[in-house]
Amino acid sequence: MIQIDLSHIQCFLPLPYEAALSPRLRIGHGRLQKGDGIGGEFTGWVHLPTDYDREEFSRIKKAAGKIQSDSQALVVIGIGGSYLGARGVIECLCSPNYNLKKKDTPNIYFVGNGLSSEQLSETMALLDGVDFSVNVISKSGTTTEPAVAFRFFRRLLEEKYGKDEAAKRIYATTDRERGALKALADENGYETFVVPDDIGGRYSVLTAVGLLPIAVAGIDIDELMSGAAAMQEACRADDMAANPAWQYAAARYELYRSGKRIEILAAYEPSFRFMAEWWKQLYGESEGKENKGLFPASVEFTADLHSMGQYIQQGERHIFETVVRFGASADENPVPFDPSDGDGLNFLAGKSMDYIAAQAMDGTLLAHVEGGVPNIILRAGRKNAFTLGEMIYFFEYACGLSGYLLDVNPFDQPGVEAYKKNMFALLGKPGYEELRSQLLAKLGR
Repeated sequence: MIQIDLSHIQCFLPLPYEAALSPRLRIGHGRLQKGDGIGGEFTGWVHLPTDYDREEFSRIKKAAGKIQSDSQALVVIGIGGSYLGARGVIECLCSPNYNLKKKDTPNIYFVGNGLSSEQLSETMALLDGVDFSVNVISKSGTTTEPAVAFRFFRRLLEEKYGKDEAAKRIYATTDRERGALKALADENGYETFVVPDDIGGRYSVLTAVGLLPIAVAGIDIDELMSGAAAMQEACRADDMAANPAWQYAAARYELYRSGKRIEILAAYEPSFRFMAEWWKQLYGESEGKENKGLFPASVEFTADLHSMGQYIQQGERHIFETVVRFGASADENPVPFDPSDGDGLNFLAGKSMDYIAAQAMDGTLLAHVEGGVPNIILRAGRKNAFTLGEMIYFFEYACGLSGYLLDVNPFDQPGVEAYKKNMFALLGKPGYEELRSQLLAKLGR
């Protein structure tokens, strides 16, 4: 079970805060459990790990098996919450080099998360001569980036296999009843999975949105859900001492209240990079409203200690760190002995990489705290599906609580629509003519 070590923030928060925040956390906790707070219609994820659709879960595993048997690659088309969680879990558990490894599972390519022509062309070239399937993920089917990408890969499938056979290789994760993608899937006979109405995109990794790609990569999704269920049980406690999400939410809120404005998520595993990207969306979209909220950033240690480490140590003191520390690695990899000792590192010979990394973690922790940077430590188990399930639910629950502490709706994202309106207008979408004229004038066109 994830444990929260708050011993390295106490000197930055001289006044006790847990007792003062507990009544507010209890209210937020009750709202999450009952789904009756602001945005409560999007709290279906709260009970999901123990109350999910078993029939669909079984179909996800069956579809994953089919893709593994008939495809050398899976193209996952989605943006934001429709891909970050799945990519985070796959890279964390299977390696950032997953597609380069020798394995019995298909390569997985993530597209539709931007508008790069080069990325699109490169991915299509990688599929030349390769049997592949597509998982298109969109609640509406009209989000520009994935919808445009789907046009290209659907055409590629139909040119390769014909329309009928291509349809058997397209899996649509979308609304249960309505929307452009649902209509297209029904018309063409694509197998469909559901984006639940009561779960927003950034909270959806434990639904079909994330589970199908994760299962295709060969990850045990039963274990993933078991870990989430264990954390769900821990987060039922309405007590600061027993609930790790309460502890994290309270600590980061109090640090924010004391003047910290940036939270840096750090881990000593390069494979954690896209889990950090998922975390940044989760907290950025949930808290960044009404001129409030911590700015979520991330670093990869020890690599970034040789770049961002200088700023963290001696830059403006408006930051704190949340550091994820996993348990022991599967491989110890003791450092070899070198008879010449030209690099002077024989004092490390025989010591495992885990041991060396642990000393780097502790040394960094002490240096940063002494340099004025509070540190929250998340002590997790060994890096596996169960631990990732725990971590996903933990961060989601603490995020919901954090939004309620800030008195914002943690389940909407109204600011995201601003760029979309401008983009649609500049692209000449019908209905945006007046805005287009205004924007062109501002751009001097």
